[in-house]
Amino acid sequence: MDQFISDFLVGKNFQQLATNFVPHYTTLVSKVGGIISPENLGRIQAALKEANLKDVADIIEESLMAAENAPLDVAVIGESGTGKSSFINALRGVSYEEEGFAGVGVVETTMKKTPYQHPKYLNVTFWDLPGTGTPNFHPREYLEMVEFATYDFFIIISSSRFTLNDAFLAQNIKEIGKKFYFVRTKVDNDLYNEEKSKPTSFKRERVLQQIRDNCLANLSHIGVPEPRIFLVSNFDLDDFDFPILEETLLKELPVHKRYTFVLLLPNLSDASIEMKRAFLKEKIWLDALKSSALSFIPFMACFDGFDLPQQEKCLNLYQSHFGLDENSVKETAKKLGMSVEEIKSFTKSLNFWLLVKDDSIIARAMNCVECYCSVNGGLPSTLFQFLKIYILHLKFINTVADDAKILLVDAYGVTDVHGGGCSSDLLLV
Repeated sequence: MDQFISDFLVGKNFQQLATNFVPHYTTLVSKVGGIISPENLGRIQAALKEANLKDVADIIEESLMAAENAPLDVAVIGESGTGKSSFINALRGVSYEEEGFAGVGVVETTMKKTPYQHPKYLNVTFWDLPGTGTPNFHPREYLEMVEFATYDFFIIISSSRFTLNDAFLAQNIKEIGKKFYFVRTKVDNDLYNEEKSKPTSFKRERVLQQIRDNCLANLSHIGVPEPRIFLVSNFDLDDFDFPILEETLLKELPVHKRYTFVLLLPNLSDASIEMKRAFLKEKIWLDALKSSALSFIPFMACFDGFDLPQQEKCLNLYQSHFGLDENSVKETAKKLGMSVEEIKSFTKSLNFWLLVKDDSIIARAMNCVECYCSVNGGLPSTLFQFLKIYILHLKFINTVADDAKILLVDAYGVTDVHGGGCSSDLLLV
């Protein structure tokens, strides 16, 4: 049981709880940040000092609602043929010719801005914007046509050299106060061609550094100061700079948009799975703290009963976040030439009843209730149910995340979960 929640429930001094709140919260969040903004952390701390528990609950609820419902609009721009549409398909986890697949071709296939909704997270939209290197491109008209100010951030893509048009767009994005990131695609093709042409002298890291240096020099020459460049392959997102791009985007997004973005990231590495685990565990903790605050307010309903269908629905949601929902498992089994039963044989999170009937959860909840009763007296059954659900949800998250890693390593044959070694055709389910 979390020590801060335990202290809260037994009615520990609220001045001390206020002092401990921010330091304890920072130990729970991902390295890229959390769900609560610094401003709201300060508001919660101030409310705790005043023992204003209604405000504590309201601020947490406000923050969680903002995080869960935040719309996210991502613009992907660049010259035609650079891999914009392939990049969007990869981020959305959509395979070739599936429903909703963004059109890919050697000629300009995007003649107007085209929205592609994420199949699981409907408040996330990727916008495939028209290519900038065609006769149809007119800078001023382009800015007006694509409605620049409506997007959260921009990814400027090139498969060779960035152009003056890219520099022009970057400058205008900067002027409206939005973030932009340069992505150099098709790096795997460059490595393949270099190795074929120079088999004896080929060195992967040297070639990658040459590509990076070339991009930096190119962008500096056309007027982009201190550009940040990410080398990626649309067919191996776990390789090259994509994990660094993920972390950078998460750190620089507004706080209330991080939760939305982290959930849609493909489970391509140990790092991405751990980031999801951290955000979901943080949300469980915040929900528990909110319920704990409400428990001190007379006539406020704060603890739900242990409703099995509701708990199963919760597990299904976590499974969906990590690519372990029923449809994803079936698709994965099909692509790997395995049966669903085989996948179930080396995972634990697909057996709801096994998780729910775990006696250790009940034992831990009872220990917490006994500690509470030794201070406050009585045996409130609602508190027992609350603790049982809190501990169970943490178990759900940890088991599902661990299973996602098992699939990543064992089923997909990944030799290094931090990058490389597998095909994105298998992983992007």
